[in-house]
Amino acid sequence: QVQLVESGGGLVQAGGSLRLSCAASGRTFSTNPMGWFRQAPGKEREFVAAITWSGGRTDYKDSVKGRFTISRDNAKNTVYLQMNNLKPEDTAVYYCAADSFSSLASRIGVRSRDYNYWGQGTQVTVSS
Repeated sequence: QVQLVESGGGLVQAGGSLRLSCAASGRTFSTNPMGWFRQAPGKEREFVAAITWSGGRTDYKDSVKGRFTISRDNAKNTVYLQMNNLKPEDTAVYYCAADSFSSLASRIGVRSRDYNYWGQGTQVTVSS
């Protein structure tokens, strides 16, 4: 059974930092793009960051550029999201996703439908 399991969420004050991890099991995603999305209460799920299989290219939502960093360790089948200078508007459930349709590709998707494996999510709450 393929699973993506997020961890590292929690409650933090504005200006603080958190590091999210997403560990994959059941298959390797070392040749596939992976991404992070988030969903705040009453809002649709939105793209946050994505990374190519090699880590050579990344993409970010404009509002998190310069504050968030996505990275991956293919040997550990894990992707990370380092979040610095957190703001109350970053409060959401954060989801990890993998795109198994794109192998060894340079493209990375920014839409939910570009990804076909999803984790259960981890809550991030930023207090003001």
